[in-house]
Amino acid sequence: MVNRDRMVAEFLEMVRVDSVSGKERDLADLLKARLENLGLEVFEDDAGKKINSSAGNIIARLPGTAAGRPVMVCAHMDTVEPGRGVRPVVKGGIIRSSGDTVLGGDDKAGIAAALEAVRVIKETGIRHPGLELVFTVFEEGGLLGAKNLDPGLIRSGFGYVLDSDGLPGSIVTRAPTQDRITATVTGKSAHAGICPEKGINAIEVAAKAIAAMKIGRIDHETTANIGVISGGKATNIVPDSVFIQGETRSLDRAKKDRQTRLIAEKLREAAAAAGASVEVKVENLYREFGLGDDHEVVLTAVKAAQNLEIVPQLQSTGGGSDANIFNEKGIPTVILGIAMQNVHTTEEFIRIDDLVMSCRYLVEIIKTAGGH
Repeated sequence: MVNRDRMVAEFLEMVRVDSVSGKERDLADLLKARLENLGLEVFEDDAGKKINSSAGNIIARLPGTAAGRPVMVCAHMDTVEPGRGVRPVVKGGIIRSSGDTVLGGDDKAGIAAALEAVRVIKETGIRHPGLELVFTVFEEGGLLGAKNLDPGLIRSGFGYVLDSDGLPGSIVTRAPTQDRITATVTGKSAHAGICPEKGINAIEVAAKAIAAMKIGRIDHETTANIGVISGGKATNIVPDSVFIQGETRSLDRAKKDRQTRLIAEKLREAAAAAGASVEVKVENLYREFGLGDDHEVVLTAVKAAQNLEIVPQLQSTGGGSDANIFNEKGIPTVILGIAMQNVHTTEEFIRIDDLVMSCRYLVEIIKTAGGH
């Protein structure tokens, strides 16, 4: 049912359209025109104005032909850098980047699967409860498009985010919550060669605090990292300030809270011991979600995989996605694997067979939701 050549051609067209985070306008316009030509009701929300992005989220609806609430399918329009001037290379059944940019399969492979699924449904007359496509902006920069999407615009009973590197049949039912931790340690400047004793080295304070922290893999559900440290003006000045940024994540909110608290405590203890001060700020970026194996959104995806003789794989992830935000907004949502490989690198690629299977699987999910 999936038109392989058509789907590949559309995917290649989309990856050539620049759409790095905040600069999604050209792709948004292409998608709006494409969706309208397919006969869907299409509109763009005001999220772009709220987050200073060139475009808002695109929402398109295909009316149902069977009983039930619509099914939401989501993918994000933006890509990471280097993502401008993408020149895809097709060879041996694989689509990859030319080597100097990402490919953009994250997440244009998801968009391609959704668009082709609409065509298959319309061409074959498959009965379905309705389809709601949501193409978000600025996902890579902090899930900002989804965060600024009015949940009242979504009519679906549950949804699927096409945004994971697992093979078709991979169903992510659990994802973590994440805190962003920022801290500024303030010491006292002095001449490093003449009177270092009069100074309080903020970098040294931060180093002692970090050395006392447990970071990396904490347990099978929890991670922590210090990823940014910046401070100092010159080698002959005892630095009086240093900026630190890190994160904690866990599938268990209590574990995440504990790890965040421990990091803040180590910073405060090191500052107090040196006579320095520290300001710590914590921002929760998104909440965890976990959907049971017996939830309708999971059962539908499992049944669809079995219909295609694919072994369904229920998984958890250590990363956040738009699915975190939709679950927080009250729309039960899981993440589907679409087999994108080496994402966020210039070695990114996707196999054409996997691209096509992702669409076949999505069509089967929609059919299953419609009672077939």
